[in-house]
Amino acid sequence: MTKSLDVVGIGNAMIDVLAHVEEDVLDASGVEKGIMQLIDRKRAVDIYSVMGPAREVSGGSAANTIATLAGLGARTSYVGKIKDDQLGEIFAHDIRAQGARFDTPLAPRDHDADTGRCLVLVTPDGERSMNTYLGVSEFLSPADIDTDQMADANWLYLEGYRFDGPDSHAAFAKAIAACKSAGGRVSITLSDPFCVERHRDAFREMVQRDVDLLFANEHELRALYQTDDLSIAMTMAAAEVDLVACTAGAEGAYIAQGKQEVHAPAMPTRVVDATGAGDIFAAGFLYGLIGNHDLLTCGRMGCIAAAEVISHLGARAESDLHKLFREAGLDL
Repeated sequence: MTKSLDVVGIGNAMIDVLAHVEEDVLDASGVEKGIMQLIDRKRAVDIYSVMGPAREVSGGSAANTIATLAGLGARTSYVGKIKDDQLGEIFAHDIRAQGARFDTPLAPRDHDADTGRCLVLVTPDGERSMNTYLGVSEFLSPADIDTDQMADANWLYLEGYRFDGPDSHAAFAKAIAACKSAGGRVSITLSDPFCVERHRDAFREMVQRDVDLLFANEHELRALYQTDDLSIAMTMAAAEVDLVACTAGAEGAYIAQGKQEVHAPAMPTRVVDATGAGDIFAAGFLYGLIGNHDLLTCGRMGCIAAAEVISHLGARAESDLHKLFREAGLDL
């Protein structure tokens, strides 16, 4: 049966607030560098007050991936919880403007939580420190999952960060069942090593039982398999899931499928803001898979896309990725 969607993504729906700051701002505000921390509304207000000039764009890890895929021309849809408020309106308009479907029911205006936001502090070395107020995105539930839409997708793309919600595991299970029963495949991104630490058992169970494609960076993959050796983590992952795509910063990406191992080199670039690098790598890689390209080409597409997004502020591509693929000599 022909499906009308290439990829459906499920994850946090929020607004990214990005600002360049000096190292001392992190120290003064008690922000731990280079990781994602969950914060409450009051903490969000406090951090925002020291950020200085900022840029606001719709975000969320899987939302960045889906928006990029939509911009590349893939048929996509996104599922994430927003409130009927100003930030929610910005999010919905933006992701639809990229070409993705977005039909998730809105939380009402009288809901206790607001549309989520992620305060991203970018230091001069390009490292990003994310402080996330989940807001209503935390309350994604099975009722928000349209099983017909899940069944109509070739790929399901799940965001590891969403494991922090009370009903999200059940929402994921409902989506996975509908997708796989109709012959679709499931991918997941681990999102963050601290997220892995919080939910390792649940991640391992899902990876072993349901996942066809595992996305991670080297820190997340080592955290999942509790080893300091990336090659051991890759071997363990490849024994549990059909396809593994692991990014490793300046080393590029390592890809494993069965006994086949591929290394896609990183594209040289000036690092301005590492926000969204993994998200956009996943978009490039999935776009390659959708186009039935070999694993090395998929990995190179992911690395090219990631290099573009870290060369400027924000987690969305600002250049024509198709043009960059062609300039790199990829036969698309």
